[in-house]
Amino acid sequence: MSRSALPCRSRLMFTKILVANRGEIALRIMRTAKAMGIGTVAVYSDADRDAAHVRAADEAVAIGPAPAASSYLSVEAILAAVRQAGADAVHPGYGFLSENAAFAETLAREGIAFIGPPASAIASMGDKITSKALAAKAGVSTVPGHMGLVEDAEEAVRIAAEIGFPVMIKASAGGGGKGMRIAWNEGEARDGFRASRAEARTAFGDERIFIEKFVTDPRHIEIQVLGDQHGNIVYLGERECSIQRRNQKVIEEAPSPFLDPETRRAMGEQAVALARAVGYFSAGTVEFIVDGARNFYFLEMNTRLQVEHPVTELVTGIDLVEQMIRVASGEKLTLSQEDVKLNGWAIESRLYAEDPFRNFLPSTGRLTRYRPPREGRQASGTVVRNDTGVYEGGEISIYYDPMIAKLCTWAETREAAIDAMVAALNDFEVEGIGHNLPFLSAVMRQERFRSGRLTTAYIAEEFPDGFSGVAPDAAASQKLAAIAAVINARLQGRAKQISGTISNHARVVGKDWVVQLGDISHAVTLSGGAQAEVVMFRESEARVTVMGAWHPGQTHAHFLLNEEMLGVKVDLAGFVIRLRVNGMDVRARVRSPRVAELAKLMPIKLPPDTSTMLLCPMPGVITGVTVKVGDRVEAGQTLATVEAMKMENVLKAERKGVVKRVAVSAGQSLAVDELILEFE
Repeated sequence: MSRSALPCRSRLMFTKILVANRGEIALRIMRTAKAMGIGTVAVYSDADRDAAHVRAADEAVAIGPAPAASSYLSVEAILAAVRQAGADAVHPGYGFLSENAAFAETLAREGIAFIGPPASAIASMGDKITSKALAAKAGVSTVPGHMGLVEDAEEAVRIAAEIGFPVMIKASAGGGGKGMRIAWNEGEARDGFRASRAEARTAFGDERIFIEKFVTDPRHIEIQVLGDQHGNIVYLGERECSIQRRNQKVIEEAPSPFLDPETRRAMGEQAVALARAVGYFSAGTVEFIVDGARNFYFLEMNTRLQVEHPVTELVTGIDLVEQMIRVASGEKLTLSQEDVKLNGWAIESRLYAEDPFRNFLPSTGRLTRYRPPREGRQASGTVVRNDTGVYEGGEISIYYDPMIAKLCTWAETREAAIDAMVAALNDFEVEGIGHNLPFLSAVMRQERFRSGRLTTAYIAEEFPDGFSGVAPDAAASQKLAAIAAVINARLQGRAKQISGTISNHARVVGKDWVVQLGDISHAVTLSGGAQAEVVMFRESEARVTVMGAWHPGQTHAHFLLNEEMLGVKVDLAGFVIRLRVNGMDVRARVRSPRVAELAKLMPIKLPPDTSTMLLCPMPGVITGVTVKVGDRVEAGQTLATVEAMKMENVLKAERKGVVKRVAVSAGQSLAVDELILEFE
């Protein structure tokens, strides 16, 4: 809930806002604009004709083909849409044109308000080299590094050696984790420079690169600032964004479990000093890297609304989008620094269309099931918020960012907020594409995360071999077996009713069963009634009382196991009961004791041998093939590159070999697991 009065408008307030974006952030902006009584205009590419943000807007204008460069990144197309709709203001959201100074200047010349900072601030902070120089001049702590542009890979190697490894190679116009590489040696500096420059050229149309020292054991903590056009600037606390993968944030929270009040104040004051130095107004974020001794160094300033802004809103009660609109219309801030209070704890989990079991490679396709948890205040007093831009039956496209939703929880304490997130993730149903829900659930239950021992290397350190799911321990295996036994009992009961209806012979349903979970078998006996069923494990004589209203056809249900409530996703496939909860994904087979004995004699079908093939790991476009038929390749050698969802992915050889066949060429679009190369 915003602290400012709604829906009253100032006499300077806009009448119609065009949102120059798509997906969840477009919907987020529209929600606040509508609450303020302001009309909304959506823009859409050919790929987004049926998108949720188009349906939600008061008006919608087509702006071009699916590729972002021809639609959402086209200043001319957006400007034409503004004129067509008669909008008097534009909110850029984040990404796309949100930090494009030329776009802001163009709107100003047209007499259209840009709901964001002045173009001069965007230009100053958009260039990382310039921004660091300005930060240092404003008295902000900065990371040691080479602020000049790097011309080629060999110069990158030389500069990195002078600074001292490890170093961070970054695109000057970068953002969102793109165009960034960490190099620990000369080889990685050489390859990292080339990869960062190519990625920066594709993502930003700007291939300038610089290098700085990489801080070890770093935390990524950022300060939210808010300023008006009358010189008033405040900071709204911090967000901890250390859980990252490929420099892309995955889990954020506010406040940080690491900062003390003194460090928070010092970081906040420096952030305000930088904003004041560049004449900043609107909502922006100053990002810092913080070491284990709470020394902090300026990284960059994002001059737009951050993806993770909801956690700040949840702990401050301030609607940042509303404040941006009011500031852009010329209003003064109605709060001072003393008014800013941090209440409770908020956590955000980014739900991505990427497969954690395939090294988080992008996944595309139709959302055959999309059922988020119930939003709002829960019975426990916690709050669930889900910012999303998709719907069940919609398509996840290869053209744009893979984020599906931002799931947020709030509670009085960090522990309670984490527990609320665990429950919300368990209640979130997504089918039809690969997604990272199991991974998010796994992190939430890790002792290291729960204790707040975070760094930007968290994922690499905790999952060094990638994510392969969560294996149930003995206690979890028993609970899952008990749920599977109860589900089977209800299926058997239903079958008994049907058979009794169509024949004179009543079906006999036994009480003894064997539940197979992978390699583990549980011999169980069921007793009790429909309301509460008792599952007794015959080997240990342990008992689990199961209560739950699941019925055949239901894909999600809450089960009370003794005194623990679990939200479990349930899918049936033949005789297999698939259960997913807390990052675990198990397939249970419930058999009678005799059938279980016979099942042990069944042969195991082996998967096909693909060891001589390089298969496309994700849907995408081949941007290059670096080998030809007859070439001998070494382990680690680059074979091909695939671009998907704005990220370039380099495919390398796992071992020595000779190329027998090249099945693709540059520019070709491939589906997942399509053949790229074959080896002898």
